[in-house]
Amino acid sequence: MPELPEVETVRRGLEPVLAGARLSRVEARRPDLRFPLPDGFVQRLTGARILRLDRRAKYLLAPTDRDETLVMHLGMSGRFEIEGASARAARPGGFAMAQPPDPKHAHVVFETEAGARVTYFDPRRFGYMALLDSATLTDHPWFSALGPEPLGCDFDTDYLAEAFAGRRQPVKSALLDQRNIAGLGNIYVCEALHRAGISPERAAGDIPRRKLGVLTRAIRAVLGEAIEAGGSTLRDYAAADGSLGYFQHSFAVYGREGEACRKRGCGGQVERIVQSGRSTFACALCQT
Repeated sequence: MPELPEVETVRRGLEPVLAGARLSRVEARRPDLRFPLPDGFVQRLTGARILRLDRRAKYLLAPTDRDETLVMHLGMSGRFEIEGASARAARPGGFAMAQPPDPKHAHVVFETEAGARVTYFDPRRFGYMALLDSATLTDHPWFSALGPEPLGCDFDTDYLAEAFAGRRQPVKSALLDQRNIAGLGNIYVCEALHRAGISPERAAGDIPRRKLGVLTRAIRAVLGEAIEAGGSTLRDYAAADGSLGYFQHSFAVYGREGEACRKRGCGGQVERIVQSGRSTFACALCQT
């Protein structure tokens, strides 16, 4: 599933084309994705102006001048493709081009007055879209319980110390809990814990404050580097212009079971364990 850096990469790719644009035509080629599309989806969006393009956790948010926000989630394999005169401006970076998506999986099309055409493809249809009242968006169940953004001002050592206080839950599970931190996923949690030298099995409440400071900085650094690189590009993920990111080539532990730890002077080996049904990759020697 696309994680925060992948979704942010898509947001940055779509922003030059959609932010401030008026939708001249909207086409829904099926009545549902993972969930049914909202009643009047096409009519409510046709003619609307998208004020800006935001992201909250792994959701893309497009508030409109009709006091509604188009909420989009990529699910497992959702992706956007841009065509038209403005498409070149949407490129989030210089990546190796992906193969063109199958037209039969093109489910929703947005056309702007400026001549851009944005198509949402989703072979597995695990993604979804909704139109929510902008004024009460934060009260919606999808958003009301979310923790702070890991790249935002509210996420710091003080917050993490308070969130983890007294918790016997493994730190990896605590980091993946969206009520604690919004948008963190399996890949980048593994990478951040390795960079911080913290075992994923360690109880969250047992980590000293100094180490939590190191972890906070590691989370910010790993996510920031991945965004600049265009995301991890695992399996079906591609950026908004159809290109592939390349952060996966920088993984220190994820997917590297049996390889030597890349941390200088360590000498350990990357191991794979399973936590809550998910693969965890870590070095038992330098992560304690």
